[in-house]
Amino acid sequence: VARRLSLRKHPECHSMAGGEAIEHLAQTGNQELLTMPLPMQHYQNCDFSFSGLQNLVTNAIVQKEKEEGIQEGEILSCVKDVAAAVQHAVAVHIIQRTYRAMLFCTKNSILPSKNATLVVSGGVASNQYIRKALQNLADENDFALLCPPPRLCTDNGVMIAWNGIERLRAGLGVLHSTAGIRYEPR
Repeated sequence: VARRLSLRKHPECHSMAGGEAIEHLAQTGNQELLTMPLPMQHYQNCDFSFSGLQNLVTNAIVQKEKEEGIQEGEILSCVKDVAAAVQHAVAVHIIQRTYRAMLFCTKNSILPSKNATLVVSGGVASNQYIRKALQNLADENDFALLCPPPRLCTDNGVMIAWNGIERLRAGLGVLHSTAGIRYEPR
């Protein structure tokens, strides 16, 4: 979305990464001026998908460019509102799906009945709007929220290192063998 909005050309965002630019502009945008239908509302599962939202946003941007009579690559006058609407839609989608997962895990006794923890990492965990929404979700459901500091919420390498730190803190030590480790390519 940041790329499609040409946020590198925006005077406030030229040196920011895409997600950081969206978050920055959203702070002063009006999320209600552009309504975004939430993705996957007809699926009653815990899966996330943002491809449908991306298509909706792209179509909305094209429409706004036509309305404003500007070319792709120029900055929309409502760019802050678009950023706010997108950030909000992403946050709500994440909250809804995470809440379903929390209910599923609790109902099926996958998590302990006390001291359940929601761990959020990666780039999404650096967004303070989303982090606050997840904190509210965790608080309302008696979960602890664990997020690495935003400076560590960048890429998979850092997430793997953070996992190592948490393993050491928990006294689980270092894995010397990959036997018995399950993983899925998805």
